Amino acid sequence: MGNGALDGAVIAVAGAGGPAGRAALLRLAEAGAVVVGSDNEPERLAEAVDAARYAHGGATVTGDTVDLLDLDSTREWAARTEKEFGRVDGLVHLVGGWRGSETFTKTRVDDWDLLELLLVRTVLHTSLAFHEGLQRSDRGRYVLISAAGASKPTAGNAAYAAAKAAAEAWTLAMGDYFRKAGGEQGPTSAAVILVVKALVHDAMRAERPNAKFAGFTDVRDLAEAIVGVWDKPAAELNGNRLWLTEKP
Repeated sequence: MGNGALDGAVIAVAGAGGPAGRAALLRLAEAGAVVVGSDNEPERLAEAVDAARYAHGGATVTGDTVDLLDLDSTREWAARTEKEFGRVDGLVHLVGGWRGSETFTKTRVDDWDLLELLLVRTVLHTSLAFHEGLQRSDRGRYVLISAAGASKPTAGNAAYAAAKAAAEAWTLAMGDYFRKAGGEQGPTSAAVILVVKALVHDAMRAERPNAKFAGFTDVRDLAEAIVGVWDKPAAELNGNRLWLTEKP
């Protein structure tokens, strides 16, 4: 397995049971990281962890069922991870969700209520729980996956775009924390945002064989970009958006 920047690194992955999470577990394990995934669905998480272990014999890949909507539970996960493995070098935030409407006037407040929990609250909790451990690392990274719509909202995606924009703002504030903690030497850890239009995976292609998914990012390409974050200096990454699709 890997002998680069991720060799021996301890990376936590929030939302590890989904398609993007599965791809990330596989690629991080291949790169030589110790991977600690979390999800709120135990069976889905177990399948993702087993797949990464099977694909990369000898890799340390574990899973924790964590309620990321509970700050205390999230903090316990962060503390448990650092205690068990001696360090924590990354948190990759892959908790997703989407709600939209036909028009702006048909936007449901209920959609915002749900997306605020999934896309914003989980970012608040994971960042607050992991930021000190990441700052202690010599290669700490907090990686948020965001959407181009946060920078150019459309009428029918008001709730989704607003939630993504809020998550970005919170992540950039975390980046300011890392900047200040680094002092004159510059940050040793980084908060970075990877921006996609949308994600696509094999099951989506199978369901819609004639769809082009123009501008979408394959989850395997996203996983490659996540791994690549550790190849760049913290000062270059911190507080920045890396675009994996065209800017709107």
